Parts: sequence; structure tokens; C-alpha cells
Amino acid sequence: MPLSELRPGQKAVLQAIEAPTPLAHRLMALGLVPGTEIEVMRTAVFGDPIEIRVRGFRLALRKRDAQFLKVAVCPP
Repeated sequence: MPLSELRPGQKAVLQAIEAPTPLAHRLMALGLVPGTEIEVMRTAVFGDPIEIRVRGFRLALRKRDAQFLKVAVCPP
């Protein structure tokens, strides 16, 4: 499922980045590589951007960029 569909408080493991090459390289440079655990912290009022916690820091992503990140949801 895409990261953009997770709700605040949910954790997931990044499985794949299915983005165009320049965007994929930018996301990987930010620490988003397959196998990384991600937690959705919160979303903005209208749902965009999404704030996530990854590798000990918080990162805001546009919803359209988050849809390229395919994740597996961790059980609660």
C-alpha cells in the first residue's frame, strides 16, 4: 500500500520506491530506503503534507510524493 494512505500513529516498513528516477534519488538521499521503518506522525489540516518519523528525525512529504513509497504496515 502507498505511504499516503497511512493514518497518524501507524508504523510501516518501506518496501519499494516506485517514483521517477530524480525523485527516487532525492527520497533515498533523505534516508528513505527499502527496509526502513516509518511512522506517520500527523497530517496537515487538508491532508497535505504528511509528517513522518524516519531514522530518528521528522520529515514532511507531499502526499503526491508519498504515493510513490510502497510500504507494509506493521501490526499494532
